[in-house]
Amino acid sequence: MTLVVALVGPTATGKSDLALALAHVLGGEVVNADAMQLYRGMDIGTAKLAPEERQGVPHHLLDVLDVHEDASVADYQARARTALRAIEDRGNRPVAAGGSGLYVRALLDHMEFPGTDPDVRARLEARAEAEGARALHAELAAADPVAADGIGPRNARRIVRALEVIEITGRPYSASLPQHVYEVPAVQIGLDCDRAVLDARITERVERMWSRGLVDEVEHLRANGLGRTASRAVGYAEVLAMLDGDLTADEARAAITAGTRRLARKQMGWFGRDPRVHWLDARDPDLVAKALGLVADADAGGLGLATDDPAPRRSLGS
Repeated sequence: MTLVVALVGPTATGKSDLALALAHVLGGEVVNADAMQLYRGMDIGTAKLAPEERQGVPHHLLDVLDVHEDASVADYQARARTALRAIEDRGNRPVAAGGSGLYVRALLDHMEFPGTDPDVRARLEARAEAEGARALHAELAAADPVAADGIGPRNARRIVRALEVIEITGRPYSASLPQHVYEVPAVQIGLDCDRAVLDARITERVERMWSRGLVDEVEHLRANGLGRTASRAVGYAEVLAMLDGDLTADEARAAITAGTRRLARKQMGWFGRDPRVHWLDARDPDLVAKALGLVADADAGGLGLATDDPAPRRSLGS
């Protein structure tokens, strides 16, 4: 199987641009690994490359869901693995790019998907609404400390899912989580930069999104029935609050900036724990050449793609 080049790391570090550059050199096709870019119409707020910006490089797993649908990691894995096989059959190189850690893991690693029980989920969701996410997180911590440690106490959706899996399988939720073992041969290249620089990039990105028409985009999407997942995305949730009169325009922009910075730190925490990621400075003038060097080393078997590194590599912003 052709080695997949996976570009990961925090938002606003230039993963999409590097994916294009590598695809041109390697004869590649890009596979999206950003959960929100799966949605049709969520373009400005997700920094999705427009068709004319893709430089003729085929892109996969963009615009495959309507905004009223809930994204599923299991569905993503099936679609993405199919795309990988098709790219390989064409003799091309898959270049995955995105900052959704769980989706990257689903693409590359062995990952189980326990079933669901609508009744159990509905009961847990009702409890989360009545008791608050923190109460259920405390329950999760008692039942599965490993899972609780990896899920924030405000992430009601993931807390509910973890408790649902525990109840219907009788096993810890953490037992179904992916290990650092590739099922798909890959080299992961992480992009990062100094925190102050990244914060400035995020501020500029938010201002650019606002000026390009983010508010109009959200208004249009809401008229077409934004679902739960899409409506909670950073950028979209804050604009919805503004449209409902809960925030002013200035407050919404500030909230988007703050939320995106929190997201970047969360992404860094996720990818920073993976010892297989090879980190590069997003500002390096020789970024493309160094990334290609990592790919060449991986193709030659020189990077140690197995999980024999017991400690995560430190990123530039650590």
